[in-house]
Amino acid sequence: MLSSRRLIAGLSTGCLVLSSAGAALAQTPSALQDLVGARAGQSEGELQRRGYQATDRSEAFGDGRMTYWRRGDECVSIMTRDGRYASINQAGRSECGDAGRSGSNAAAIAAGVAIVGLAAAIAAHKQRHGDSGAEHDREYERGYQAGLYGADYDDRHESEGYHEGYLAGEDENQNRRHAGSRWVRGAPMAAQTACAARADAFQNRPEGSSVPVSMRDLGRGEYELTMATGPYRSICRVSASGEVRAMEPF
Repeated sequence: MLSSRRLIAGLSTGCLVLSSAGAALAQTPSALQDLVGARAGQSEGELQRRGYQATDRSEAFGDGRMTYWRRGDECVSIMTRDGRYASINQAGRSECGDAGRSGSNAAAIAAGVAIVGLAAAIAAHKQRHGDSGAEHDREYERGYQAGLYGADYDDRHESEGYHEGYLAGEDENQNRRHAGSRWVRGAPMAAQTACAARADAFQNRPEGSSVPVSMRDLGRGEYELTMATGPYRSICRVSASGEVRAMEPF
């Protein structure tokens, strides 16, 4: 009887320890608690300012999307629903992968694109709709964030601004996914940066609007990058050191 009691007590203690460990792993880091519930498009910039870098891991879960961010050896998982951070939790180091230096640089650039993506999209949208009011712009932002983070289309509260924003957000989601691929990251960072700046000017879009989505190694330190600027494409021929040779429509 005593042995049975000890066994039960031991099992109970073990369960408590495992439960506590699981709860600790799922806790929101105190430094990020204020971002839970915040708009994702605005909060990505704040995450980067706090030292976090986006990884290239992203998964759809029901009506939301899970992304993973690292800061040194720390890894957090962020669930986004309807354009807002529904939860931010500690995750195991392996969840963020081991991207190495080049991967970290690419992740930092991806995070930088995230910061300006919404602002650039809204600026371009206002160029086409100069007479749009504040409500239209808010609806565009709501749609853009929903499309960007994979939320279901809100047909019950549809509006012109929301519809156009959702389509733009979907385009940017695809652009970021391709820009974060290992194949595209094979191009030197100087070449990617130079082509991004030239594509912005070529398409007459705000700085930070363009990302590389495909790459072809031409040999002898020369590359051809397909650049995405929202739904528009262009071809950039560039050297490994970042000297743009030519910029052409796709």
